Amino acid sequence: MGIDIANKHVKSKNRSAPVSENVYLLLLVKLYRFLARRTDSNFNKVVLKRLYMSRVNRPPMSLSRLACLTKNVTAKTAVVIGTITDDERLDVVPKMSVAALRVTKGARARILNAGGEVLTLDQLALRAPTGSQCVLLRGERNAREAVKHFGRGPGTPHSHTKPYVRSKGRKFERARGRRASKGYKN
Repeated sequence: MGIDIANKHVKSKNRSAPVSENVYLLLLVKLYRFLARRTDSNFNKVVLKRLYMSRVNRPPMSLSRLACLTKNVTAKTAVVIGTITDDERLDVVPKMSVAALRVTKGARARILNAGGEVLTLDQLALRAPTGSQCVLLRGERNAREAVKHFGRGPGTPHSHTKPYVRSKGRKFERARGRRASKGYKN
């Protein structure tokens, strides 16, 4: 008798291609699929996997966060598989070399004014085919507004979930369940 392993209809939940039909993204996937196969670099495998990801899983990264993370890293290229956005709170942008899927107009101007450089991922592949002298970074995935509403229902004990409420004020969700004099207090 054989061992009953029910793997006949098990489907991998991981993406093997992007859902997007963006032709430029598909060309990048073709390039990094080749590099992942032909080089034994883990960097290319990770980049390829991140190119497959949905937009929610490719969160943006601000210039200030980028500057903070690359502060002690000299002569390396910061690689973000997502968008690099400008941050007006950052006064001085340090000289840095970045490669990303997309860089906003303001962020690009500030990086170039600081004497840095902005690369596309295909330019990065020519310069560092194995990802040498590169630091792979990603934005905070749970920084979205929608994530604040996830979790235990708002109003239940020990819940810190943000309610979907029209406005925040005296007349909105302040009575029953919020004060002992109105029924009960959680």
